[in-house]
Amino acid sequence: MTVPFLQIRNIHKTYGNVVAVKDVTLDIAKGEFITFLGPSGSGKSSTLYALAGLQEPTSGDILLHGRTLLDTPSHKRNIGMVFQRYTLFPHLSVGENVAFPLRVRRRPKAEIQETVRRVLKLVRLEGFEDRMPAKMSGGQQQRVALARALAYDPPVLLMDEPLSALDKKLREEIQLEIRRIHRETGVTILYVTHDQDEALRLSDRIAVFSKGVIDQVGTGAELYANPASRFVAEFIGDSDFLKGRVEAIDGRHADIRIAGDVVVQSVPVHGDPAHGGEVSVMLRPEHISLSQVPSAEGSLPVTVIDITFLGNNTHVLTETSSHEKLSVRLPFGHAAVNDLQRGQAAWVSWDSSMATAFCG
Repeated sequence: MTVPFLQIRNIHKTYGNVVAVKDVTLDIAKGEFITFLGPSGSGKSSTLYALAGLQEPTSGDILLHGRTLLDTPSHKRNIGMVFQRYTLFPHLSVGENVAFPLRVRRRPKAEIQETVRRVLKLVRLEGFEDRMPAKMSGGQQQRVALARALAYDPPVLLMDEPLSALDKKLREEIQLEIRRIHRETGVTILYVTHDQDEALRLSDRIAVFSKGVIDQVGTGAELYANPASRFVAEFIGDSDFLKGRVEAIDGRHADIRIAGDVVVQSVPVHGDPAHGGEVSVMLRPEHISLSQVPSAEGSLPVTVIDITFLGNNTHVLTETSSHEKLSVRLPFGHAAVNDLQRGQAAWVSWDSSMATAFCG
């Protein structure tokens, strides 16, 4: 059996009585771009720091090529690291910053010069060798930090919220650069962020962290279409939730009564559904149809609360008779938007195969 390139095995990390990471286990393939996604305090950075050797896990193991890293000091793990703060040496030029890890490793002068030239070209900063960090923009400084981390050809590159200090436009530009660099180098990247859009844009797979554990691992499409928990459903993409009660059960599917008289049939259910038990039915705003007249059996009457034009789509906020909010996203030019007014009655419906229910 092939040994995974990088293995995280039952990592546990505590700070006094606080449990930051609980038995996190994950296999990472060589050349994979995997993102640790989650809110502040969910354990994603603590897991990354254990990989880097900046923090010692309370228990568990981390293996590279089948060999533990835990008995190797951080400065000897040969792992690249890029932080939110650029951590450039302000008294050194761009070229000297990039050359620093190579000089520490006592590489030949000719090799250092060629490597600095090569990695600055990779991050599109050719000709900046003599520039001082203080004379550069935030985006340029982050590219220098990335070049420095790549200079010694690390097998793994760790990135901890590296773009969170940049504005939206610049952040998206650097994201495209990171994707290009990943394709060109094939380096294995582990990336930490709390930004779901960033995770979806960059990653081969995403590990969603919550309260120190990984709730689910998958591609962006898998997490969006088939969330394994309500937390993942709420964290990946926009979602609506309606309270419901189980009317009938067929394996892992159930008929669910919502808003009094509307029954949604054959909805996939996560958890252990019981007849008469309460569930939350999740719908994605773009999967909901809206009409100014009842459009089908099972349509749910709502009141339009707000209408917001967002360019390529219109966001319509509605409210059910039980005072539950339901967001509907309609594409630009959709006929249902015509003459729609706040306060008016409308009806929403959806394909039950696009719904998901969670117990509890």
